[in-house]
Amino acid sequence: MKAAYYEQIGDAKDVLKIGEMDVAELGASEVLIKVRASGINPSDVKQRSGWGGLTMRHQRVIPHNDGAGIIESVGESVPPSRIGERVWIYEATLPRRFGTAAEYAVVPSEQAVFLPDNTEFVEGACLGVPAMTAHNCVFKDGAVTGKTILVAGGAGAVGNYAIQLAKWGGANVISTVSSAEKAEIAKTAGADYTVNYKTENVAARIKEITKGEGVDRVIEVDFASNLETNLKVLKRNGAIATYASDSDITPQIPFYSLAYKNLTVHYVLVYVMDKAAHQQAAADITTCLKAGVFRHVIAQSFGLEEIVKAHEMQESGRAIGNLVLVIN
Repeated sequence: MKAAYYEQIGDAKDVLKIGEMDVAELGASEVLIKVRASGINPSDVKQRSGWGGLTMRHQRVIPHNDGAGIIESVGESVPPSRIGERVWIYEATLPRRFGTAAEYAVVPSEQAVFLPDNTEFVEGACLGVPAMTAHNCVFKDGAVTGKTILVAGGAGAVGNYAIQLAKWGGANVISTVSSAEKAEIAKTAGADYTVNYKTENVAARIKEITKGEGVDRVIEVDFASNLETNLKVLKRNGAIATYASDSDITPQIPFYSLAYKNLTVHYVLVYVMDKAAHQQAAADITTCLKAGVFRHVIAQSFGLEEIVKAHEMQESGRAIGNLVLVIN
C-alpha cells in the first residue's frame, strides 16, 4: 500500500516520506479499513515534531489517529456483517505504529464506528480527536440542559463541535472568537452569543449577556491564557474543562481564587479517556450524525502526496477548521 511515514522526529519537510509498505497484519477483534480520508490534528504534528520533548514511539510511524473509510475484512470474533460498512476511525496510532495516512489501516473493531450515509468520508475523518474531546468536555459534569456554557475558540475544531454538542444537549452557549469570520462560524454551529476577545472586554460582555449571573461551565482551549477571565465569569460550583494550555504549558494555579468559588477543573486528553467515556462519545456523536445535527468545518483538503504542506498548514495556525487528506 502507499503510505506516508516518518522514522525520526523533525520538521515535516525533513522527515515525512511517501512510499510503499506492507499492510499491517489483521489480528483478532480488529478490522482492515480501506482509508478514504485521514484527519490531521495538532497532536499528530506535535508528535512528529517532538513538541514538548516527545520522542519516537516506534522505528517507523504512519501518522494520524483519525480517519474514515470502508471495512474490507475482519478478524476473528468480529461479525462478518461489518465487511463493507462505512466507518469513522479514532486513535488509530495508539498504541500502534500505523495510523490513517495510508491506503489501509488496521484498528480494533470498536475504534471503527459506523458512519451514516449522510456523512462524507472527509467529514467522518474530522470526528475522532475534535468531536470526542468536545463531548467529554461538554458532558464531563453531566447533563447541560438549561446550563450556560462558555466555549473558548468556537471556530476551532474542538470548540465548534463543543458548541454543537452543548446545543444538542439543551444548553445556552456563549463563544469567544477573534474575528467576524470566526463569529459567523460559531453562530452557524449554534452559539447564542459570540464575544470578540480582540475588541471586547470578555468578562464584562459575558456578565452583560448573563445579567450578572455568569456561566456554569467553560470549555477551554488555552487554560493559562484565559484563566483570569474564567475566574471572573464562572458561577460558584462551576467547572472548567480544558484540553490545552499552549500559551504556558506549566501555568501557576491560583488556588484560593478557585477554592473561593468551589470550582472544578478537568484536564481533558482524549487519548487517555476511559473506555466508558469513549463509548458514550462514539454513541452520541453517531446519534448526532444520523440526525443531521452536525456541521463540519473543513478548512482544506489535500492529497496524500501533499502531507508536508498539510502538516505545515496545521502548524501555521492559519487554518479555520479541520484539515484532511483525501486518500484515493
